[in-house]
Amino acid sequence: MHDGSVRRIGVFGGTFDPPHHGHISIAQEVRHALHLDHVLMVVANDPWQKSAVSIVSPAFQRLALCHAAFDPVDGLDVSDIEIRRGGESYTADTLASLRDPGHELFLIVGSDAAAGLDTWKRSHEIRDLATTVVVDRGGRQGARPPTGWPHTVVDVPALEISSSDLRARFGAGRPVDGLLPREVTEQVTERGLYGSGR
Repeated sequence: MHDGSVRRIGVFGGTFDPPHHGHISIAQEVRHALHLDHVLMVVANDPWQKSAVSIVSPAFQRLALCHAAFDPVDGLDVSDIEIRRGGESYTADTLASLRDPGHELFLIVGSDAAAGLDTWKRSHEIRDLATTVVVDRGGRQGARPPTGWPHTVVDVPALEISSSDLRARFGAGRPVDGLLPREVTEQVTERGLYGSGR
């Protein structure tokens, strides 16, 4: 473990539309493997790379679902830093605002996103502000960051759960038990989200 003078903070950003057990598993595994004090689950306000091609639920709605999913889990803290900032969500801005002499930041990304890190806005700032943590699933090696991009790799259990599949399941009335926390399912159905009220 570390000496405690510097807080080791994971930064796990996402659309979380909706949040599910896969997100929790990744955050918990990385927290354990790297001895992080906690992991910030950063809810994107406007995830510009996704919102350009598909409809994304309103930020306040996704934030409420994240509180339902992550608040009960020790070591996971929901962050609305990008929602409060407004506009399109850029990781460089988020890491810059979290920078503190008492913090060591660890940016958690899926291996699917790792190869394209140099296409992110102000990628050089991202590289300098945080240790990049690339998540592999179930022992399958995924893509790696661009050449010269320092990173560490954490292997997590392979839970094949996707938010897009969950939205389709809610809309079609198919089962979702075991895929996401019960509190999230209850909020989705109470609010009639993802077509669940039809």
